[in-house]
Amino acid sequence: KLSMREEEVETAIKVVVVGNGAAGKSSMIQRYCKGIFTKDYKKTIGVDFLERQIEVNAEDVRLMLWDTAGQEEFDAITKAYYRGAQACVLAFSITDMDSFDAITLWKKKVEDEVGQIAMVLVQNKMDLAASAVVSEESAEDLARRLRLKRFKTSVKDNYNVEDVFYYLA
Repeated sequence: KLSMREEEVETAIKVVVVGNGAAGKSSMIQRYCKGIFTKDYKKTIGVDFLERQIEVNAEDVRLMLWDTAGQEEFDAITKAYYRGAQACVLAFSITDMDSFDAITLWKKKVEDEVGQIAMVLVQNKMDLAASAVVSEESAEDLARRLRLKRFKTSVKDNYNVEDVFYYLA
């Protein structure tokens, strides 16, 4: 039996995308994996994941992005959702203060389930900057406090979305 040549072994990374409802999680996953933006917001039902293959440092990486299935209440999300996660996007919307305030709890929740994994803070909906309720200073301060790299994204304008996942990979 031929042994697999080393370079044929691909790396698969499970990425969970967490945050309050309407932070733009589903849209972000759709945008990144399918290249589309849909503004009809529907709560995701059931656990779903999409995947995308990218190359990082000449290595093939398959990213599996898991959507929280609209079960934003902490307790509704099952352990199965987090199991095996190696990277995490903590997302909030700049037009929703509650989503911003919940980030610290989401981070703790993920760490309680899977320990220390690669994480990034995503400040989404930058296209709505005119109606932002979260200040630039607050976001910067939170990133510093949680020791997380912060990306400002607009899923709608496809701004910085690729960078978030490339960084995690």
